Parts: sequence; structure tokens; C-alpha cells
Amino acid sequence: MRFASLGSGSKGNATLVQSGDTLVMVDCGFSLREARRRLQRLQVDPASITAILVTHEHSDHISGVGPLARALGIPVYLTHGTQRSGRLGDCNNVVAFNAGEHFSLGAMAVRSVVVPHDAREPCQYLFSGNGCRVGVLTDLGSVTPHVIDAYRGCHGLLLEFNHDSGLLAGGPYPPSLKARVGGDWGHLSNRQASELLRQIATDDLRQVAIAHISEQNNARAAVEEALVAQLPTWRDDVVWADQGTGFPWLDVARDTAAMAQCDAC
Repeated sequence: MRFASLGSGSKGNATLVQSGDTLVMVDCGFSLREARRRLQRLQVDPASITAILVTHEHSDHISGVGPLARALGIPVYLTHGTQRSGRLGDCNNVVAFNAGEHFSLGAMAVRSVVVPHDAREPCQYLFSGNGCRVGVLTDLGSVTPHVIDAYRGCHGLLLEFNHDSGLLAGGPYPPSLKARVGGDWGHLSNRQASELLRQIATDDLRQVAIAHISEQNNARAAVEEALVAQLPTWRDDVVWADQGTGFPWLDVARDTAAMAQCDAC
């Protein structure tokens, strides 16, 4: 099992998760042309995508889903609330579900996870296949016991470290936007994310990608400081998902024993 990012941030997000022949894209906030370009960089044929899974209707996550799905006939999975937002547009093959439901896509088991975010019916996703588990977790304003329980035990994780609270407070955003971003239905701060990571990390967690980093309200040094405060040895053991290039394919396990457990990686 492996995962990669086309790019992550307020200007557009898209993540790929693959197990065997099953390849899913989580969100697409890029134009059709840009999505094709970024997929080519990862050596992915867009026609090989099994499905696009949408987390919520904000433009940096959904704006490119409809064009890509219509161009290639890719099925789209999203919650009923996200569908009712009307942001997807017309697509021929849409599967709507309730946040929290489980379903299967080819070789992959998918669990949608309810999260607190200011959207109609937002969710995030956990993917399982061949003994491996990858979690995608961005766009939530607070950490609930449900989220902690759901994401404990992952082999790979893409996790939001959106903002530094001090940089957000002193930054250029108007007060209303600062309150939204830093509120319980907004985005995770570095402190919240690092505390969550400490609570869910096990010996099985081998790949962690830092994602959805605000270009205005965060800095790599601030993320590293928060990480070291909770997980002193982790600063050099994470991958950074930036807005321009995301990150290349990551196997969820590297050592021989773990690879034997996950024979489809």
C-alpha cells in the first residue's frame, strides 16, 4: 500500500492512495489541466483512478473533482450533505453516503470518519488493504475521542498541521477569519496536531506526511517546534506536503518484516 500528494494547502488539495490495482484520489482542488500535470509527475495515468472520494465542498478540495470525473468517467463518492451543497456539478456516476459509513473499492476497504469542520457533512478517510492502513486527516477544528480512536493503528498518515496559533493571531486575516480558522470547526493548529499524533502513534506508524500547511499562518520551524515538544525524535522522520509539489509516493512500510506483513505494498 502506498500514498502520495499532488499538492496540499489552501490553493488546492489532492491525495492518492493505492492498494494493489485499486487507486483512489481523495479530493481534487486543481484544474483539469493542472491535475493531469501533477498526476504525470507521479507517473499516474488518470484513467487508472478507480474513484474520487470527496471530504467536503470547500473549493480547495472539490473544485477540480467534477471536471476530472466528467472527462474520464470516474465515479465520485461523497456524503449526502456534500452532494446537497451543489459544488460538485453534474456527474453521471455519483455515490452518496452518510458520514461514518464503511464501503469497499476493489482491493481496498474504506471508512469515512466524521470530523468537526464548517461544511455541510464533512468526513475524512481511512483505507485498509492487505494488512495495511493509511489515514487521511485534514480540515478539522478540534480533536474528538472518536477521531483518536479511529486513527490509532495506522501504518501511514497524512495529517493537517494548518497554523501556528501565534502567527494566526498576529497575521493579516480579519478577526472573523481568524476566529473561523482557529475555532473548533476550523483547522488544526500545530499544537493540536502534534498532540493528536502523540496519542495515535504506535510502532506500526512508519510514514507521516505533514499537510495543509498555511502559507501565511505557519512555518516549518513552528511545525518542528510543536512536533519536538510532543515527539522529540520525530523532527526528521516526517514528509512535508507542500502546495506546489505535494510529495512523491510513500510505501507504508520500509523494513522487511513490515513489508512481509503488507505484501501488496
